[in-house]
Amino acid sequence: MKYDFETLLDRRGHDAIAVDAVGNPLWKGFAPTAPKEGFDCIPMWVADMNFPVPKSVQEAMIRRIEHPAFGYFSPSDEYYQAIIGWHARRKGVSDLDRSVIGYENGVLGGLVSALKVFAAPGDKVLLHSPTYMGFTHSVEDAGFKIVHSPLVRDADGVWRMDFEDMERKIREHHIHAAVFCNPHNPCGRVWTKEEITEAMAVYERNHVGVISDEIWSDLLIGGAKYTPAQSVSDWAKTHTVALYAPSKTFNLAGLIGSYHVIYDKTLRERVESISSKVLYNSMNVLSQYALIGAYSAEGESWLDQLLPVLTENVDLGADCVRDRFDGVSAFRSEGTYMMFLDCSGWLAAHGMTPGELLQKGWDHGVGWQDGKLFQAPECIRLNLASPTHRIREAFERMDKYIFNA
Repeated sequence: MKYDFETLLDRRGHDAIAVDAVGNPLWKGFAPTAPKEGFDCIPMWVADMNFPVPKSVQEAMIRRIEHPAFGYFSPSDEYYQAIIGWHARRKGVSDLDRSVIGYENGVLGGLVSALKVFAAPGDKVLLHSPTYMGFTHSVEDAGFKIVHSPLVRDADGVWRMDFEDMERKIREHHIHAAVFCNPHNPCGRVWTKEEITEAMAVYERNHVGVISDEIWSDLLIGGAKYTPAQSVSDWAKTHTVALYAPSKTFNLAGLIGSYHVIYDKTLRERVESISSKVLYNSMNVLSQYALIGAYSAEGESWLDQLLPVLTENVDLGADCVRDRFDGVSAFRSEGTYMMFLDCSGWLAAHGMTPGELLQKGWDHGVGWQDGKLFQAPECIRLNLASPTHRIREAFERMDKYIFNA
């Protein structure tokens, strides 16, 4: 089936924060303010997609809805087989079985459950910065303290881990738990096998348990290759809690539902024990069928058609930043549909604060997101998962009304 990724999807009034929260006083300080007269808002701030889901997702849910009972249930064998088949085809994982797969309401909930196995509230946890804001809130709200190891950009502008800094901070702060993001949000790096191997060696030497968020691992830009963190060594396999979900790949965030992969039996039982004691951590029957529909042959075809569109959007944005926005730089994302703009040079040259720049964008309908939420106050995060003509319009507005006004 051929999918249309160019027609603009009208999400207004259909339970979409990305559009309905814009200019809403209930979201003041987080959502963009309403644009000036003559401009509509191009939503580039919430990390969901402005594309329709695969038909197979809707069809699987509709088939289930047609049966008029929704009682208690357990995940079906079809659910587990969908995950196992998807990981074999898309991630090169051949040793997955249902015993190592466990349900989580969300990746962040799974992260907190795993942290409570590796450390105690009050302990320090290693995270890279820039840091996904969901990590910050979840880790700190659970009573842990964050120690950041900053990612650094090399001479080619590529984000890199600083392994010496990671090891030094682990030892200085007596850290025994780390949150890893593979691919990285918001920077867009797809870590190579060699990079992950070196990071895992640092963690192993220092007896650090790893929680790896791999929710973006299907969204590979320009042919980038993803390596599961658990695959690089025997130690990584047995000391890493990997967290996945179909939500980013297939735009299913509102349905709730993710899963963990934990190979070590003792670690798995401890994580599941903690997860089971939260107020409610149980699958929604429709999210089960959404995953089955997503991880199908048609879902795979849909994704294969989507990735070139996202690649085109990333190339468009990166080329525009490089060629037209003096003082702004952006790494050409390898994974995720996010782009992180470093505006520090532009801000210094124009004597403008980050807040003033953000507002300038919002005024002209560029609904971008404040980098201070990611520990990078002079940066801006952009969501490029919209029809290409819409992304082109956003960068044209940036050119005409913002960076070169």
